[in-house]
Amino acid sequence: MTHFRLWPRSLGGQLVALLLLALIVSQGLTLWLFAGERKVALTELARNVILSRTSSLVRWVDAAPRDQHADIIGAVSSPFLRFWITPEAALAKGGERETDQRLAEMLQEEIGDNREVRIDILRSPLPDSVRDRFKRKLNDRDEDDDDPDKDEKKDKRKHSHHWRDAPTFLTASVQLADGRWLNGTSRFRVPRNTLTPVFVALGIMAVAIILIIALSVRGLTRPLRELSAAAERLGRGESIDPLPERGPSELTGTIRAFNEMQDRLTRFVRDRTRMLGAISHDLRTPITSLRIRAEFIDDDENREKMIETLDEMQRMVEATLAFARDEASREEASRVDLGEFLDSIAEDYRDIGQDVSFAPFGHRLVTTFRPLSVKRAVRNLVDNAVRYAGAAELSLRQEGDTLQILVEDRGPGIPDDKLRDVFEPFVRLEESRSEETGGIGLGLSIARSIVHAHGGTLELENRVDGGLRARITLPAAR
Repeated sequence: MTHFRLWPRSLGGQLVALLLLALIVSQGLTLWLFAGERKVALTELARNVILSRTSSLVRWVDAAPRDQHADIIGAVSSPFLRFWITPEAALAKGGERETDQRLAEMLQEEIGDNREVRIDILRSPLPDSVRDRFKRKLNDRDEDDDDPDKDEKKDKRKHSHHWRDAPTFLTASVQLADGRWLNGTSRFRVPRNTLTPVFVALGIMAVAIILIIALSVRGLTRPLRELSAAAERLGRGESIDPLPERGPSELTGTIRAFNEMQDRLTRFVRDRTRMLGAISHDLRTPITSLRIRAEFIDDDENREKMIETLDEMQRMVEATLAFARDEASREEASRVDLGEFLDSIAEDYRDIGQDVSFAPFGHRLVTTFRPLSVKRAVRNLVDNAVRYAGAAELSLRQEGDTLQILVEDRGPGIPDDKLRDVFEPFVRLEESRSEETGGIGLGLSIARSIVHAHGGTLELENRVDGGLRARITLPAAR
């Protein structure tokens, strides 16, 4: 079952997530810090425009003949700013808030004399006197309208000038030169902080970040993926070519160090293997010479013991030499179906009369290794099981990203404190496995060396119901 991970595991995913998180946090803080200032600035601008139009209208009305005042008022008025002239002020008194008084002083200063100015900013519907006066003016205009669509236009005007829906009102009364009062009322909405532009900007920036990071990280991580694949192949014992040194300086330094390490390891293993083969080969001549000399010993008992010891040494040398030759050949790795591979090994043993069985797995398990080397490791384990228990059982398991080859028997097993010792070269525990001498003590060492060369492990454990279990663990193919 695949579990959902909120935080991505890949380098590219983490970079994208971090940048998106930083973008969202920074934009949120910016909106929080500047939203209030933007609202104040726009509100002040709307008020200044209203005050400027009112002061200009006062000067025009004072300078124009009285019979032109109605035309001037009609020309200046708008759906959101209406003016009218009355004998008495629409506002009985100015607002008492500091903002009202400040705006009244600004308007008075802009007009340029000491005439009385009253201003009141309301956050509720207009006073009845002002609203009724305004409605009567609208009705008078509708009655004089001869347009055949006047009813539809009247409804639209009433809807657009529904003052109870306006959140903020500014009402002013300014005394004219002839003693009458110029009254003006306006409505303006405080700008709302809509998040739509912010989300659109965030979306565009997020898409740009994802594209840029995806392309950049893909180019940067390609050498890392190649390095990871090369390290895995090297751990499996495969022969690989030096990696090209590309990417940032830190990455090229890592690749260069890996290439040097690979070259040194390969040269070290090759030199040691060649030396081991040379020593084993050179030992064959003195052993043969000693065996010939032993034939001339008159004491039969000593002669037989010496020949037996020399034969044992000869087998050790031959086994070591065979192992060195196998390692020097550097067999190429290939993809192998483990089920068919183990079944063929079991079939080979059954053909020569050995009791070796294989339990098929539920589905195909394919991995990459050097078939002849792994076959030798498995055969060494099967030979031990057949020698000490008379039969062997082969099976397969899959545990996560690993594949396991099990070689089990029903023999006497190995003491728990000796399970690691048997992997040492030339170590034999026939006293705990059988009364008969078996092998020369290199089978398990060679098997473990082969498995380690493939990036796997070889472990021994005693079965609960008796016998020994050898477990080869190999990485699954990727």
